[in-house]
Amino acid sequence: MAVTPSVVWFRDDLRLDDNPALSAAARRDGPVVAVFILDEESAGVRPHGGAARWWLHSSLTSLAASLSELGVQLILRRGRAGDVLPRIVEEAGAGAVFWNRRYGQAERDVDAAIKSRLRGDGLEVSSFAASLLYEPWTIQTGQGTPYSVFTPFWRACQAAPPPRAPIDAPTAIDGSTSALGTDTLGDWELEPRRPDWAGGLREAWEPGEASAHRLLEAFLENSLDDYDAERDLPAQQATSRLSPHLRWGEISPHRVMHETDRARHGATGRRASSASRFLTELGWRDFCAHVLFAAPDLATVNWRREFDAFPWPPLDHKALDAWQRGTTGIPIVDAGMRELWRTGSMHNRVRMVVASFLTKNLLIDWRKGEQWFWDTLVDADAASNAFNWQWVAGSGADAAPYFRIFNPELQAKKFDPHGEYIRQNVPEWGTDDYPQPIVDLAETRKAALAAYDVVTKAKRDSD
Repeated sequence: MAVTPSVVWFRDDLRLDDNPALSAAARRDGPVVAVFILDEESAGVRPHGGAARWWLHSSLTSLAASLSELGVQLILRRGRAGDVLPRIVEEAGAGAVFWNRRYGQAERDVDAAIKSRLRGDGLEVSSFAASLLYEPWTIQTGQGTPYSVFTPFWRACQAAPPPRAPIDAPTAIDGSTSALGTDTLGDWELEPRRPDWAGGLREAWEPGEASAHRLLEAFLENSLDDYDAERDLPAQQATSRLSPHLRWGEISPHRVMHETDRARHGATGRRASSASRFLTELGWRDFCAHVLFAAPDLATVNWRREFDAFPWPPLDHKALDAWQRGTTGIPIVDAGMRELWRTGSMHNRVRMVVASFLTKNLLIDWRKGEQWFWDTLVDADAASNAFNWQWVAGSGADAAPYFRIFNPELQAKKFDPHGEYIRQNVPEWGTDDYPQPIVDLAETRKAALAAYDVVTKAKRDSD
């Protein structure tokens, strides 16, 4: 008796290597139907920003080509996943559906409803851990609550059973199921047309699984030793540049951890310390997702609710526009914002500086910054983006104290002492064409601390 087809629903896991859902379908025998659904309609699901849509187009192109080499067509559909996926299951005559888990509340609600419906129809439905090293419900405090501070969280992770080993990509898949109707990527218009603002993104990035693995290999071979010492220097090529590839699941954190462990085996000194530092950054990625799992409204609501009392002044649209365009007259801030617009990314140290400047020198609500990054980052991630904005603003989990205000001039002297990064991104710096600062850093720092006093008073009054 023929085995019914299996549907693999791709989401934030656009890869063949270490893809538990795909591997489960391949092991089941029978034809495999590979599906991606562009769902911008389900309640609470946040539509992708412009830079993320550009990346998604190229990543899906790469995934479709990889699947095609195995004889499997990637089916593209658009609409509410709760409607679209059951329809595909019916069209394919499928008997099983597999996917890898997501951790936002809206996505979990969608997945739970679909799983319940399909199981009620008699189908086999299974979900797998693929995007995080540790599932949120497996790392908790002694009181059974989520961690709110990274250091004890990471200590608990390291004391837990180690993450599973990565799974090699299937070498053979039965793709012989009857052809199903599919959209084309062009139908979705994910890439910009007029104006085409993505030239810098194309120059900076090559989306796709093969590119992700090449970057990891090059980083471990050429840059790992210097990572700990140079990771905060934006002019250096000291980081892995894996962030967007991890965000879209073109490479798994399990594969990254496994290969890093291999690279540091028996190592001492700089290589050992750098490898540990790099793996800690993977831990921060997990921590952000765990916080989002416990606080689904992280992108819109202060994690520390006493920050609801913060007296944000009326929005200064001109100041916000200058920040977005990189014309504030503060060189390292402008360099970061222009790098972001040109490449869809920004060095992590500079992300902290520009976020602090927006929230504490311009006194603009962190949510405005989070929204701008959501639209302009190729690695815009629901957990990391919101978590890090709240961390800098002082309203989030394990947040930097509000009174820690990054002085952009001192940050530039320390981390870009020769101005290489600034000159790369602000060619008119130092000429008459460069604008004067739109604010006084010392005076705005005082204003920010005075505003924070309102929060501390409100907290005292409520205690």
